[in-house]
Amino acid sequence: MRIFHIQSSTVTESADIDALATSGPPAQGYIWVACAREELESSLGKVQSMLQSLGGVQLVDLHVSDLLNQQLPSHYDYTSQYDMLVFRRLAAGNGSTPGTGQTGTRIPAKGGPPILRRIDTSPVGFVVLDRVLLTVHPTDCAAREAYAAKLLQAASAESRAAGARLPTSPADLMLRIVNQMVDSYLALRRELTHQLDHWQAELLNPKTRFNNWSTLMDARLALHHLDEICEEQRSSIQDWIEAVKTWPDATTLADQRDRELLQVRSRDVLEHIERVVHHVRRLEQSAETAVQMHFSAQSHRTNDIMRTLTALTAIFLPLNLIAGIFGMNFDFIPLLHIYSGFWWAMGSMALIASALGLLFWRKRYIARSEL
Repeated sequence: MRIFHIQSSTVTESADIDALATSGPPAQGYIWVACAREELESSLGKVQSMLQSLGGVQLVDLHVSDLLNQQLPSHYDYTSQYDMLVFRRLAAGNGSTPGTGQTGTRIPAKGGPPILRRIDTSPVGFVVLDRVLLTVHPTDCAAREAYAAKLLQAASAESRAAGARLPTSPADLMLRIVNQMVDSYLALRRELTHQLDHWQAELLNPKTRFNNWSTLMDARLALHHLDEICEEQRSSIQDWIEAVKTWPDATTLADQRDRELLQVRSRDVLEHIERVVHHVRRLEQSAETAVQMHFSAQSHRTNDIMRTLTALTAIFLPLNLIAGIFGMNFDFIPLLHIYSGFWWAMGSMALIASALGLLFWRKRYIARSEL
């Protein structure tokens, strides 16, 4: 469990939750408590006491169940005293199957590109109070560690001199963490696109035989699952934006500016999620288009082959007729008893074959196919 006290220009970290349970709300700034799901389950009493001391409220039992649920989809809920957002992260995992201590669920792909098998979709819970942000992460959550390091770096003197701003409120901090989760998936676009482009090249190459159909189907199912997850994320952020609009009006210009920045950041997060949705759908369409183009190319190639075979059959059909006529068991057939009759028959057959071959070539019934 990591605990941060965030003020306007400083960030201090501690791990003493018992002290927070008796200290009361901070005089300045706010508190970010980041814990793993197992830590929340084992220290639920301490967390409830801490929230009671800092915010004067405890979590509802149903919300506690939601935060501990490993399979909960992204959604938004609220009470009169706090807001709760569950957001399924799209972060690159290590590709291992979650064990007893893991809380994540992965894209259900037996095969598929390795990048899709590494995408972890574990839910992360956010509880937003006036002076406290409680986040519930999977075990060893890379998103939490990455943003904690980024937060501590932003509080350094060099970062403040460069104009870096710390989150001004728990809601602002929550949106920044969510935005980092979404951007972590956007960073995977190049590898996903490269893998599907490679498959498209294989599907359209006439010199290769594509046999990796099960992997391609698994990839399409995985992309469809990602689309569903992104839709849930977008719906939850939209609910959050609508809830922010119902908050009481700010009384000071500074609070009004912070409220406007919060709305801007919320819309920015929503725009990033929509970019993810657009990209996933484009990849789905690319995979579907590649399959359709493959079968269209195969059908075109088969038609070319059948056209060539038909033309060759048409060339040899009159030759077979001539050979059949001269093979009849009659005593009197023209040219049969003439010394040069064989050469006349062969010359006629060669002339007919050449004429038909030239005719079919000019009509492009016999041509080298590009496929």
